Formats: sequence, C-alpha cells, structure tokens
Amino acid sequence: MRRRLPLIVAALAVFLGVSVLVARYLSTETDERSAVISLVRAEARGDAGGMLDRLDGCRADPACRAQTQRNAARLRRPGDVKVFAYQSDTAYALGAASGLTRVAWGVIDHGLPVVQCVRVRREGNALTGRRVTLQRLSAPIGRESSC
Repeated sequence: MRRRLPLIVAALAVFLGVSVLVARYLSTETDERSAVISLVRAEARGDAGGMLDRLDGCRADPACRAQTQRNAARLRRPGDVKVFAYQSDTAYALGAASGLTRVAWGVIDHGLPVVQCVRVRREGNALTGRRVTLQRLSAPIGRESSC
C-alpha cells in the first residue's frame, strides 16, 4: 500500500492539473459569448459609447466608429435582448484565432430579429491564460445570410 500511495497522489495531481486546463479552455467559450451579448445589449440600448468601449481599437478608426454609431441609432430597442442563434468561427480554437461570429438577436415584440457579424480575436492558451477581444461589429445582414 505504501508503494501505491505516491502513484495515487501523482495520478490525482495530474488529473487536477488537466482538469484546470480543460476548465480554463472551455471558459473561453463563455467569455466570448458574454462579450458578444454585452455588445448587442449596449446596441439595443442605443449606447454607442458602451459599444465602442467593447470594440478594441474602434474609437481610433473613423469608419468603425461611424458604423457603430449608425448601428446604435438604428437598432435601438426597448426590453431584454434575446439571442436566437450564435455561430462562432473561433469556437474551440486551441491557440490564437480570429474569425467572425454570427449572432441573431432581438427583443420580443419589438421587430424582427437582427443578424450581425462580430469580428473576434482570441489570444493565449490554457497555460498562460486566454483573452477574447471583439474588434468590429457589422451592420445588420440578411436573416438567412452567413458572415
């Protein structure tokens, strides 16, 4: 039994280490989704400043800033935002990745759903930590369109 105890402790340490890495990896999906939902909630409030705060480098880019302000003015809706569909090109990326996330959202009883594309950048890894940044938000696209 004494010979097995170090093996059991080592196996438990490896299991816990792997579990922490997997949890860190999977939490990136939640981080991205939360960031995108916060962005469209600011948009639904008509809060262009809040949207610009969430879009990395957008304030310094006149075209991005103008598009963001147009979106905030055009897509303002009262009520709670509901996400109807969410498709991410960067989902489950192991390392750094950039891609588009298609999000369909709306407010019940306030018009048809809005479909937009968000440019997302993921950096880091499970060991050093992951970081998700939102870079750009498109104007609305067709409800059946892909990014």
